[in-house]
Amino acid sequence: MKMGEFLERKSKNTVNRTLFLKPYSDQYLYGTYENGKAVGRIQYVRLFSIIAIFILLIACINFMNLTTAKASRRLKEIGIKKAVGAQRKTLVYQYVTESVLMAFVSLMIAIGLVEMLLPGFSEITGKQLTLVFSWDVVLAFATITFVTGLIAGSYPALYLSGFKPSQVLRGQINTSVAEQWARKGLVVFQFAMSVIFITSVVVVYKQIEFVQSKNLGYDKNNVVYFEVEGNATEHLDAFIEEVKTLPGVENASSMLGTMVTERVEGGGMIGDMDSRAVNYDLLELLNIEVKEGRTFSRNFASDQNKIILNEAAVETLETKNSIIGSKVLGKEVIGIVKDFHYETLHEPVKPLFFRLEPKASTNILVKIKPGMEDMAIEELQKFYAARNHGYVFNYQFLDQQYQAQYTAEKRVSKLSQYAAALTIVISCLGLFGLAAFTAERRRKEIGIRKVLGSSELGIVSLLSNDFAKMVIVSILIALPVSYFLTSYWLNNFAYRIELKWWYFIGAGASALFIAWLTVAMQTIKAARINPVDSLRSE
Repeated sequence: MKMGEFLERKSKNTVNRTLFLKPYSDQYLYGTYENGKAVGRIQYVRLFSIIAIFILLIACINFMNLTTAKASRRLKEIGIKKAVGAQRKTLVYQYVTESVLMAFVSLMIAIGLVEMLLPGFSEITGKQLTLVFSWDVVLAFATITFVTGLIAGSYPALYLSGFKPSQVLRGQINTSVAEQWARKGLVVFQFAMSVIFITSVVVVYKQIEFVQSKNLGYDKNNVVYFEVEGNATEHLDAFIEEVKTLPGVENASSMLGTMVTERVEGGGMIGDMDSRAVNYDLLELLNIEVKEGRTFSRNFASDQNKIILNEAAVETLETKNSIIGSKVLGKEVIGIVKDFHYETLHEPVKPLFFRLEPKASTNILVKIKPGMEDMAIEELQKFYAARNHGYVFNYQFLDQQYQAQYTAEKRVSKLSQYAAALTIVISCLGLFGLAAFTAERRRKEIGIRKVLGSSELGIVSLLSNDFAKMVIVSILIALPVSYFLTSYWLNNFAYRIELKWWYFIGAGASALFIAWLTVAMQTIKAARINPVDSLRSE
């Protein structure tokens, strides 16, 4: 409240301007503000936290499915315990405790795997990560593990403890319709998540590929830039002219900031337009196309009082006549350039004008001839050492700076691939186990069918059909959800790919094929069992 009043007292123009405070420690995670709300990298932290929760949930579903599927193995134990007076809550406590203990054993294994995989994960994320066992971390691990064991074991415990001893001991256990639907529903949920993850990975990958290959409207390739310092500060024009004569150098110029800098001191907003302070030849160096008029020229001394607009700036002026020769923001317009992307593709092209201010330059840009990069860099290093004693030649390629803007998206793409793979593996493990128990429970049926003449292919088809139907249902559920989620993510980009139908059909077909392959491994094994052996065991 006081900060807002301070702005009103000290500034004459407070339109669309608000002062607010934020902790400096939040700068990294909450480095971007939109409409007064903190966003930034914290969005990706939340995203992968949600993904982790879903992966953990899928693992819990596997445990529930497999535990209830193999309930027949514990029926006698349950019946005897109930017959001798064991109460249901005692059995519930036993099975939940088993689940929690298993979760803590899994935690120990997970910690070992994390220690082993952390160096590789650090390389992917570009951060040096270490596992520190503070009290907060230990408490968080223990809480998550306990809750996971509790959730995973609750349904099996209630299910197993609900059998009546008379029915159990007589072997009269019938699977209810509700139970069958619950188990099928869990499988459907698992594979729906797998399809969503597969689709998301494809869309994120294609968008990143689009961002990296899109024509930006200027040529960023083979352009290096370095800071104006030392002798270059005092004799900028002469310094640049000497750079132009070096072997392998095609052109050289300078500007305030760089083309992909969102805001620079002295640049920024002027009126309702962004502004860039440049030197002669900068537009030619970057091959920014002139639509109308001309660029800055040394033949016109008055150009330092003139500007060049982009197409977006002309559109904001809403004039039907040529803008060349007119005055905008008190300066004469001498040219119009075609729109180019000087911000990330998250943003639409905004109104911009160039102003000629060589002395405001902070960076020198050098265009290198294709195929002569190594020689030109070596010559620049020698020249810099000779002309700027005591200064280190630190340079960057302009295209690398552009790519660096999408580092977060690249990491999201890479991590999403691993998350999708992990989800598919966990889902397949559950399906594999469930298929194994299904085949075991139908062993006698399989033997009888083979005696009556059924082929192995027919047996495989019979056992696989139920699972295939569940996966198809999961695909039908997942596809619209995938479309909504990927569309929502792509809305963060002003320029984005079109969602093609094959992204979704391909993801569904992949999930169906993986599921069929997983089930087939068990069904083929069951179909090949000698019917004499299976009937004798009965």
